[in-house]
Amino acid sequence: MTDIIRPIVLILLPVFSAVSHAVDFPRSEHVPGGVVKITINSIDRPLAWFQDRPVLVTGNANSWQAIVGIPLETPPGEHHLKVSQSNINTRYAFTITGKDYETQYLAIKNKRQVNPNPEDMRRIQKETKLIQEAKFNWRDKDVIDMTLMLPVTGRFSSPFGLRRFFNQQPRKPHSGLDIVAEEGSPVKAAADGIVINTGNYFFNGNTVFIDHGQGLITMYCHLSRVDVKEGDKLNRGDLIGGVGSTGRVTGAHLHWGVLLNGTMVNPELFLPDKN
Repeated sequence: MTDIIRPIVLILLPVFSAVSHAVDFPRSEHVPGGVVKITINSIDRPLAWFQDRPVLVTGNANSWQAIVGIPLETPPGEHHLKVSQSNINTRYAFTITGKDYETQYLAIKNKRQVNPNPEDMRRIQKETKLIQEAKFNWRDKDVIDMTLMLPVTGRFSSPFGLRRFFNQQPRKPHSGLDIVAEEGSPVKAAADGIVINTGNYFFNGNTVFIDHGQGLITMYCHLSRVDVKEGDKLNRGDLIGGVGSTGRVTGAHLHWGVLLNGTMVNPELFLPDKN
């Protein structure tokens, strides 16, 4: 294998011909928690990696696009996508700019949901392994629809990326989009996919993971009920459960997460219209 270093400055608004099938969604946002789209000229579909994780590649001959999820902890500056095509490795450079997300303070009545006891921690450690396996699941698929539908009708309460404090204690940033709706409101699959995990988890409550192909995964948390099982093949809009208040919550809502290359990214970038 030969390594060729080819730094490229990305342009956010590339021009494509009418037959190039450029990917409209997700929208690009070169920030931590955002999505970067990189055009790759290759006859055959190339392979791509970011931070040693496989990256979704879609399109067609000579107009492929790598769709890269950027982790929230990514520092500003130049980063690189590794691309393999015809046994040649190429590095594509792109720049990430910083973003200041807002801060949110929440009061949690169940103190164990903020400071778990030893028994809770043993449960959390077991669940974390299962959740990580779902988040890093990879299934090859040629055609992927990345224009997602909103899984439930409701008000956006907590946006992606919030710096969170539970009972005045700092915790990890908010890695999804919270949608407030009445208890039991139908929750639907955001796109065609396969259920790869369901469970009742300490923090997430009743949860469903759906694999849409090439590392594009959606996560639905705090459900009142789960109407699907692992292995189910779903179409966009199929019922998967109901809005609930299970897990660590302050009220009934859906926590909706979207992953690319094992990274939680802003779900609103995948929606054609804001709620």
